[in-house]
Order: sequence, then structure tokens, then C-alpha cells
Amino acid sequence: MCGIIGIQNNSEAAMLAYMGLYAQQHRGQEGAGVVSSDGVNLHRHMGQGLVSDVFSDPNVFDGLTGNSAIGHVRYSTTGNSDKKNVGPLTFNMGDYYLSIAHNGNLVNIEDLRMDLQEEGALFQTSTDTEIIIHLIAREKGNNLAEKVERALQKIEGAYSLLLLSPNEIIAARDPHGIRPFCMGKLQDTVVFASETCALDLLGAEYLRDVQPGEMIVASDDGFYSKTIIAPLQSKHCIFEYIYFSRPDSKIFGKSVDKIRRQFGRKLAKESPANTGDIVISVPDSSNTCALGFSSESDIKHEIGLIRNHYVGRTFIFPSQRLRDLSVRLKFNTVKGVVKDKEVVIIDDSIVRGTTLRKLTKLIRESGAKKVHVRISSPPVRFPCFYGMDFPTVEELVAGNREVEEVEKIIDVDSLSYLSLDETLQSTSQDSGNYCTACFSGEYPIAMKGKNDQEVSTMPSCP
Repeated sequence: MCGIIGIQNNSEAAMLAYMGLYAQQHRGQEGAGVVSSDGVNLHRHMGQGLVSDVFSDPNVFDGLTGNSAIGHVRYSTTGNSDKKNVGPLTFNMGDYYLSIAHNGNLVNIEDLRMDLQEEGALFQTSTDTEIIIHLIAREKGNNLAEKVERALQKIEGAYSLLLLSPNEIIAARDPHGIRPFCMGKLQDTVVFASETCALDLLGAEYLRDVQPGEMIVASDDGFYSKTIIAPLQSKHCIFEYIYFSRPDSKIFGKSVDKIRRQFGRKLAKESPANTGDIVISVPDSSNTCALGFSSESDIKHEIGLIRNHYVGRTFIFPSQRLRDLSVRLKFNTVKGVVKDKEVVIIDDSIVRGTTLRKLTKLIRESGAKKVHVRISSPPVRFPCFYGMDFPTVEELVAGNREVEEVEKIIDVDSLSYLSLDETLQSTSQDSGNYCTACFSGEYPIAMKGKNDQEVSTMPSCP
């Protein structure tokens, strides 16, 4: 999962791209970068870490000149966490340079990489994004847009793409529309972003989503749109609503905040915790779900966990004692709130179960009488191949276990999940428009190459 931003026709394009990345920092914390164009040359600044770390020196913007720019915050799924994999990636196309920012995951990269290597391609990175550039470089066409159109016919998977050449930005989205991708306008400036919260920060007006299978070409003269791949049934990632997107964003045509409140209300109806004294959330993605649960159940909502927002990803500590303490870097309890209470914890999901197990222990140590956990999504039982970093079935705590087994592992008095049917009904849209593979094992796009056998054992969508 990543966040991308594109700015066309603005003298402060690089600065606006940087601000757009700030708004989407939650979509990737491993690295960040901005590439700008002055109409002749591309200028790049990138690095590992948070946006604030990478752009800590304001003088870097003196070199990011031009009226157009694209930006990227990285969360690695394909390709390891390495500086050379931080986007936007930039390549020499012979007559000009081309930069690319990509959110998603391709599923046929093994075959494509093998074919390209046999043709003599040399790869600078381990990302699937670079494969797209190699395909574009080999295509024939009267202009870049024609080459991009032909290259995208050969890739499969989830992708929201931004390409920056010296004089235009090209945006494109996969035919299933798996990842969110929107378009806005700030006076004469065209803006592309993964989420509408970036448009809000910039003061840009939301125009519409980039449509599945669509390519939009924007230059200083305006923009035009073309359907380059026939759109297929929408398969929007349901996990974007559950966890990944910011609650103040509008994605797939719906408010994330409203959907999450609905998750909480349905969870309270489906899996009540009648003896609970207070409802608390695991901040921040569960906050609005907890409000919905509290409202529906009439159990008082309290702030029982405090999150340290200055802690990013934490490294693996060398001793078990330090690993047990690591959760305290991010969370602490409000002891006066949870002491002598039956606590109902609302969380958005359980992946490996490690953090929730430690949080349960922390809450018990703070004096809670009982701990009940309610999850505002179904059990995560299958890996994701479209851009979420979900591990193998064996690593997923619910992969091959029943609810009662997970309940014991995380040491809670009760555990319940929101059913898949109620999760889908919360969206108020056709349930067939969402990818639920991580819950159901029904993959809308089959994996190719070395993963064929693994996926073929799972049911597939019609």
C-alpha cells in the first residue's frame, strides 16, 4: 500500500505535492519522494523515513523547480524496504526522463520479469513498478500516452499510476478499481491523489474518481480522458474502509467515517457485550467504529488507550522482555478509566494478533475486571496479493484457527467479529463491488507464475 499525489500546472507544484504526501502519510512510512518537471528536465528528492524526515531541509525545494510534480509515500509489498525502491522512480527513456509513482500490486510480475530479462532488460530495483517502465520503453507509439496504453494491456493486478514526463502527467487505474484514486482541481491546477484528504489539505475541489480502466493525460493546456481497458466489475478493496484510509476521506464514493460508524453499529447488534461497563477503541483507525458501537449498545464510550503519535514502525527487539515492553512505546492505558471495569475493546482487525495480545495484558495490568474484544471486520484468513502486507495463512492468527482458539491466544474473556455479510451491507453498495479476498479467499484476479498453485487451492470469484 502506498500514497500518491500529482500536481499539474502550478508554479509551486513540488511544495503542493509534498503537502499532499503529508496528508497521506498514513499510507506509507518507509520512504517518501517528490519529482518535479520544469518542462525540460526532471528533478528528484527522495529518502527513507517519514515525509517530515525526508523533507526536513526546506532548501530542497529550491531544486524541485517546475509547474508539475508527482509524489509517493512507500509501504513495501513487492520489493524490500530499500532506498532504491523508494518512489517516484525515475528512468532515462533516451530522449527524455520519465518518473512513475504506483499504488498497488501486479500479479503477473514473475512472467513479465522473466520475459524482459530474456530480452536483455537490467533492473535497478526489486519493485513491480519498474516492470511497467520497461514495458512502456519497448512499446511503439506516436507519443507517450499511446505507449502507456499499450503497455498497460500487458499487466494484471491492482494499480493506480502516475507518470511524469517533462510536459505532462498521465494517471491510470486498473479495470477493477481496486485501490482508491481521485482527481481534483485548484483553480487551473489539476490534482491527482490516492485519497480526498489530500485534496482537502490543498484546498482543491474534488471533481471525481479516476475510473477503472481509464487514462487521464494532463498538461498545462488542460486534460483529456480515455478508456484504455474495458472496465470490469468493480472490486474495491474493502480493507480501505476498515483500516487503511483516513476517516475524513471519501473513497469509492463513500465517506470512510460514515462507513466505520456503521461497522460499529452493526457489530453492536450482531455481537453485543451486554455486561460491558465501557467501550474503548484501539486508536486511531477504530475510533469511529467504537463511537458507532457505543451509540448502538448504550455502553459508555471512554478514552482508555492513549497512542503515542510520534512512534512509527518499531524494530525487532533482541530480548523477549524488550519485545513485551515495545507495545508501551505506542500505547498506554488511562488507569482510572479501565480500573475495576468490564472493558469492551473495539479494534478494526486482527492480523497476527501480537499487538492485541499485548494490549489485553496491559489493560488487565491496569485493573480491568474483564476484557471483551469486538472486531469491526471478519477474521483475516488469507493473504492479500493486491497491495496489503498480509502474511501467509500460517502467520495469520485466524488463518487456520476458530474464534475460540484466537480468544485464548490473545487472552480475552470474549471475542467476536463482524460478519462478512454485515461488513458488506454497511457500505450501502452492491456487495459484489468489493474485493474480500483476505476474508473469503475469493480472489478477483488470479496470481500468475510461482504463486499459481497456492492461489488455485482457494475459491475464485465468478
